Amino acid sequence: MNTDSAAHRGAGRAPHPFAAARPTTGGTVRRTLLRTALTGAAALGAGLGAARPAAAATPTRDTEPRPATLTRDTRPRPATPADALRELAAGNRRWRAFRERHPHEDPALRRTLATGQHPFAVVLGCIDSRVPPELVFDQGLGDLMTVRTAGEVLDEAVLGSVAYGVLELAIPLVVVLGHQSCGAVRAAVEAEESGTKLPAHMQYLVDQIGPAIDRGKEGDARIDATVSANVRLVRSRLAAEPELAARIGTGKLAVVGARYELSTQAVHRLA
Repeated sequence: MNTDSAAHRGAGRAPHPFAAARPTTGGTVRRTLLRTALTGAAALGAGLGAARPAAAATPTRDTEPRPATLTRDTRPRPATPADALRELAAGNRRWRAFRERHPHEDPALRRTLATGQHPFAVVLGCIDSRVPPELVFDQGLGDLMTVRTAGEVLDEAVLGSVAYGVLELAIPLVVVLGHQSCGAVRAAVEAEESGTKLPAHMQYLVDQIGPAIDRGKEGDARIDATVSANVRLVRSRLAAEPELAARIGTGKLAVVGARYELSTQAVHRLA
């Protein structure tokens, strides 16, 4: 990520919090196998530190019973960038280990949310059906404000949505979340290589992702490198927005880039 130090100014340097097994498809089987635990994965710490994705290990299944009923999480909502990063890291750890709490879904909380919301993070992610932020980070109703476009592409509506969360709701953290095997990035790379135009509005996506294409690599390596480069580009554009930059400068906001690895279910920060 291009301006990590600026994003965390005033919050101190925090250890790495995101990382871990191979997805499949097919109803309930997909939901079960998607989240195999990574034994020996790097531990997710108290902040969101830069790291490479952990290598997948032999998948294991957590046999610890889940709670019979959902309980309300009464802990204070994260109010600083560092606190928000720690909460997302903890949720991703639970997701990877089959220990999801599914917080903030009980009837009382649902009634409370009818009168207002206080999300602690904006997640700008891809539309890919395999990467729903609320599941990946094990968060519940009212926790995350999610904005999803193919390839995390920005437009005025996306910029306005992120700005609303930060400026109107005082959200302290924005995460640009790319992911392994992104179809939009692949389409952009292949369209550039072949010189073909995509139909209808899809060409807009290609044009926006184009500047991030890594031309120093070939084949699948180029696509994978472009996924990360695109996250960094989008993060930099968001962090450069004047009103967001002002909040970053005072330590009230962090804008970070991260990747979700489909093969391990780990989220790790892009430096």
